[in-house]
Amino acid sequence: MYASHSNFCRRFSVTTAYPVLFCASLFFSGLAHAAAPLKVGYSDWPGWVAWQVAIEKGWFKQAGVDVKFEWFDYAASMDAFSAGKIDGVTVTNGDALVTGSAGAKNVMILVTDYSNGNDMIVGKPGIKSLKDLKGKKIGLETGFVEHLLLLNGLEKAGMKESDVTIVNTKTNETAQALASGDLAAIGAWQPNSGEAMKRVPGAKPIYSSANEPGLIYDVLTVSPASLANRKADWKKVIQVWDKVVVYINDPKTQPDAVKIMAARVGIKPEAYLPLLKGTRLLSLAEGKKILVQAPGFKSLYGSSKIADDFNLKYGVYKTPSDLTKAIDASLATQ
Repeated sequence: MYASHSNFCRRFSVTTAYPVLFCASLFFSGLAHAAAPLKVGYSDWPGWVAWQVAIEKGWFKQAGVDVKFEWFDYAASMDAFSAGKIDGVTVTNGDALVTGSAGAKNVMILVTDYSNGNDMIVGKPGIKSLKDLKGKKIGLETGFVEHLLLLNGLEKAGMKESDVTIVNTKTNETAQALASGDLAAIGAWQPNSGEAMKRVPGAKPIYSSANEPGLIYDVLTVSPASLANRKADWKKVIQVWDKVVVYINDPKTQPDAVKIMAARVGIKPEAYLPLLKGTRLLSLAEGKKILVQAPGFKSLYGSSKIADDFNLKYGVYKTPSDLTKAIDASLATQ
C-alpha cells in the first residue's frame, strides 16, 4: 500500500505545485485505512460463538491485530457481507458458495469446525426414522444446509425428495412450526433443533450431521480485496483461532470457555455444553488435513463440490463455482 502511494507521489511531484501537502495527505489516508479494524460477522453456532473466548480474553490485541466482531442473525450476517459492511463472515461452506454466486465474492480461509450432530432432522413422536416421513410434511429452510442433510439421508434410506413434502420454513421458526401440529418433522441446527424438542415432548432426532461428518463444514470466509490488502492480519486471526480451540478443549479451561460462550447466547453453561459437543472444533493441524484437494466429505474441497452440485441441481444458482478461487488454504496450512 505505502509503496504504491510513494510511487504515485514521485510521479505526481513533477507536475503539481503542492507535492508535499498532497503526498502527506495520501500517506496519512493510508495510515487511517491500515488502522481500520477488520470487521467479522458471526452468529449463533458453537463453532462461531467460540470466537467470543478470544474477544473477551483480549487475544487479538495480544496477537497485534485489530478485529471487530459483529453479532448477527445468520442470514443477516450474509446480507451484511454482501452489502460490503463487513470484511469477513462465518458461514457454512455451502453458503459461502451461495453468497459468492450472488455477487459477493469471498474466499474461505479457515475451517473452524464441522457439524457433528447439531444439525438435525427432528421427528414428532411416532416418527422413528426417515422412512416414516413418506407422504408427510417437513419444515426446513430450502436451499440451506438442512435441505442438503435431508436429501443425503433420504438417499441413504432409499427415498427421493418427491416422497416427502418440504415446507419452506425459516430456521429460527422451526421450533414453533413443529409445535403447531402441521409438520411431521423439521430440519434445523442447534439451538433451534433443541428448542423444537423442548416444545414437543417426545420429539427426537431421526437423522443428524453425526451420520455424515464433513457434510457441513463451517468456515471463516473473507472478501478477496480484504485478503489481498490485509493478508498478514488475517494470518494472525487464524493463529488466534488455534488458541481458542486449545482453550475450549482443555478440561482445565473448558468450564470458563463454556461460561463465556453461554453468556453470549443467553443460556446457562450447563445447557450450552451439550451444544458444544455436537460441534467438532478443528485445530489448525486438524484443519490442514481437511484443506486438501480430494473428493468426498473428508476434504473441504470435496464437501464443497458436493454442496456446489446440490446448489446447481436445486436452482440456488446456475453457474458452477470455481473452488480454486473460493478456497485459499495457504494461511491456515503454512
